[in-house]
Parts: sequence; structure tokens; C-alpha cells
Amino acid sequence: MELKDTIEGMTSDDYIERFKAEYNQVSIRLNKLATMLDNYHKKELPFTLECPITLLEVQAGLMVKYKDVLRARAKYEGIKLD
Repeated sequence: MELKDTIEGMTSDDYIERFKAEYNQVSIRLNKLATMLDNYHKKELPFTLECPITLLEVQAGLMVKYKDVLRARAKYEGIKLD
């Protein structure tokens, strides 16, 4: 799944569909960031970072927490996530 695949869900009138799309978006973004961090640590990043790696690692950690919150909320609300 790519970000463009979440557009329909994000524009839905159904909050459950918007919620699922939000979860999918954070998952996609986190996976891409994790891949970038991994490539950086393997010295395989094809570009030079403009910000400290520690800042990106903090961002990734917060994204994991946010994803965990969404997962917990989904359980309370009976929303099945893929």
C-alpha cells in the first residue's frame, strides 16, 4: 500500500474509514522512515541528511507511540485494522 491508496479513506464521510486511512498513513510513513534510518546506519543512504539522525530517531519513536495509541483506540471502538 502507498500513501496515494489512502486518499479515498481520508476523504470518506465515514469516520471509521478515515481512522483506518490515518492508521495506514502513519504505518506507511513509519516504514519509510525506518528504512531510511536503517540505510543510514548501514551507510547506504543515497543522500546527505540535513538534520541530526537523533532527531529522526526521536520522530520514529513518536510515530511508533502514535501508532500504538491508534491501535489501542481501535480496540476500544471495535475497529478492525489490517
